[in-house]
Amino acid sequence: MNTKHIGHFSTTIFGILLALVVLFGINSFVIINPGQAGVISILGKAKDAALLEGIHLKPPFITVTDVYDLTVQKFEIPAESSTKDLQNLTARFTINFRIDPMKVVEIRRKKGSLANIVSKIIGTQTQEAFKIAAARRTVEEVITKRSELKEDFDTALGDRLDKYGIIVLDTSVVDLTFSPEFARAVEEKQIAEQRAQRAVYIAREAEQEAQAEINRAKGKAEAERLLAETLKAQGGQLVLQEEAIEAWKTGGAKMPNVLVMGENSQGSIPFIFN
Repeated sequence: MNTKHIGHFSTTIFGILLALVVLFGINSFVIINPGQAGVISILGKAKDAALLEGIHLKPPFITVTDVYDLTVQKFEIPAESSTKDLQNLTARFTINFRIDPMKVVEIRRKKGSLANIVSKIIGTQTQEAFKIAAARRTVEEVITKRSELKEDFDTALGDRLDKYGIIVLDTSVVDLTFSPEFARAVEEKQIAEQRAQRAVYIAREAEQEAQAEINRAKGKAEAERLLAETLKAQGGQLVLQEEAIEAWKTGGAKMPNVLVMGENSQGSIPFIFN
């Protein structure tokens, strides 16, 4: 073998060794970014300590690293339940949560991926928490005490997910649907309440009109009393004569028939017939 062939062979060997070193180097460490946590499995067995952000060494070729997102996750999850009075409810909840970095290894061993966490843990426990909260109150209380329903739901869900290493940050009710029978009952009740309010208004209006009639009658009686006192007083005859003349004027230009009361017609008060 000549020198040229030896040099070429040496270069090839060096290149192979360099490639192996680079390959070993790349597979000997893992980088965990901020907001992440990793779990190393060596030959299928997860190590007890989670990997937090930074560079970590690992045995090459025989390890698998599962990386979990520790930032806030948001999922919309449906749920169904029955109320205390056996009315069906359908709801959709928005769940904001994050994974506890200290329990990532446990999550990896029990549930695996984030998709499994959502479907097998959060979805199931949301359903159970909603059942607990809804079963404590009637369907009308669900409407009138919605904030209390959410409080019970949040408490039940938080307690259930905490043991799985899932921290609930916030929940919100996206939609809450009642059974068609209850929806019709609510509509009929609103119509009945509107009719009752209308009846009360009409009754009050009639009462006010009756009171107005009483007040007008009292006013008329008081006017007649004052007129009677005026006629009895000095000069009352002149007042009555003036009223008789005014009545004749308003009755038309035709001279009305009159009746003179008393034996002496002079100075007597005429009584006008219409």
